[in-house]
Amino acid sequence: MTEVKICGISTPEALRVAAEAGADLVGFVFFPPSPRAVTPAQAGALSASLEGGPRRVGLFVDPTDELLEATLAAAPLDMIQLHGGETPSRVAAIQGRFGRPVMKALGIGTEADLAAIDDFAGVADWLLLDAKAPPEATRPGGNAQAFEWRLARLARIPVPWLLAGGLTPANVAEAIAVSGAPGVDVSSGVESSRGVKDAGLIRDFVEAVRRM
Repeated sequence: MTEVKICGISTPEALRVAAEAGADLVGFVFFPPSPRAVTPAQAGALSASLEGGPRRVGLFVDPTDELLEATLAAAPLDMIQLHGGETPSRVAAIQGRFGRPVMKALGIGTEADLAAIDDFAGVADWLLLDAKAPPEATRPGGNAQAFEWRLARLARIPVPWLLAGGLTPANVAEAIAVSGAPGVDVSSGVESSRGVKDAGLIRDFVEAVRRM
């Protein structure tokens, strides 16, 4: 079954809707420039508002050990997602020190960018293929843009991975069919306005994936 991650969860209602819709993972963003950012304390309270449910993923950008320690002390994360310029050795160090599976996000713009998969597949537990951030972007990630999904078919990816970048309820089925992705990650594509999750769009997104 295709894995579904709803990222940028910042309210108990959004967490509840994602769980009820059948999402497999939810993401809490620990990157202050993001409109979806939460503090470790807020993430802990959010997680506590729902017993069980989707696996909790913490999204970090070049985090220090101190930030990771403080966050894990406050919020029971099941996985750490690294979305910055972390090197393979840094990924391995975080994985070893904090005892959580680590997902590494890779920006894809052209076929040449697929080479990074080999660099990280031996150390990261999961990979996330996202659109490469445009030069003027102030935040990492696809910034609601998609890359050419067919490129994912050209890569041999020996670990679980998610497709991200510009996904919506309207295009996610096509994205899965073209890329062959075993999982998808969405944030802005299920929002009614910047940073505000829409219950109907979350349900529509998960339903579109489950119909595949």
